[in-house]
Amino acid sequence: MTITPVDAESEDPTLKAIFGRFAHGEREVPLLYRILGNAPSMLDAWTAMAWPLRFDAKSDRGLRELLIMRVALLSASGFEWQAHWPAAVKYGVTHEQLTSLRNWESSLYFSAEEQIALRCTDEIVQDGGASEDCVRELNRHFDSGSCIEIILTAAFYTCVSRTLKSLSIDPDPSDPSLQVFHQQLDNNIG
Repeated sequence: MTITPVDAESEDPTLKAIFGRFAHGEREVPLLYRILGNAPSMLDAWTAMAWPLRFDAKSDRGLRELLIMRVALLSASGFEWQAHWPAAVKYGVTHEQLTSLRNWESSLYFSAEEQIALRCTDEIVQDGGASEDCVRELNRHFDSGSCIEIILTAAFYTCVSRTLKSLSIDPDPSDPSLQVFHQQLDNNIG
C-alpha cells in the first residue's frame, strides 16, 4: 500500500462517526476506509454513495453483488473480489456462477435478467459506459429505479477497483476465494 492508513481509533469527528458504524456491527474498519480516512471529507462522500447503494437499494442485492464480482474480475482487483465474496455468497450468488463468471455469455447459470445486467456492467467497465441499446434492454427487464441502481453499482465499483489499484491495496493471498479469481484471470477475461 502506498499511503499509510489512519488509526481506526481516530479522534477526528468525521472518522469517529464513520468508523463507529463498524464497531456497532462488531467488524473491523476496512483497510480501504482507513486509507481514505486520510481525507475525512472524501471518506464521508465515499460512504454517502457506497452505503445507500449497498444497503438502501431496492434491486436484488445478490444481483448487485454478482455485478461487483464481474467488475472485480474485469478490473483484476483481487481485493475487491475477496472483499465481496462473502456477501455474494450470502445473497445468493452460486459457486457455479462465480466459477463461470468469465464466460457468462455462454453459461447456463445466468438468467436473462442477470445476462443483461452483466452486459451493461461489461460495457461500463470496458467501454466507459453502457450503450443506449443495452440500457433500453435493461429497462425491459427492470423498472427504472433498478436500472439506475444496476448502472450505479457497476460504475461505482469500477471506481472502487481503480482506487484500490492506485493505492496498491492487495488482497490477503491466503484467502481461498482468490483461487477462483486467479483461475478466471488465467483464462483471458473479456
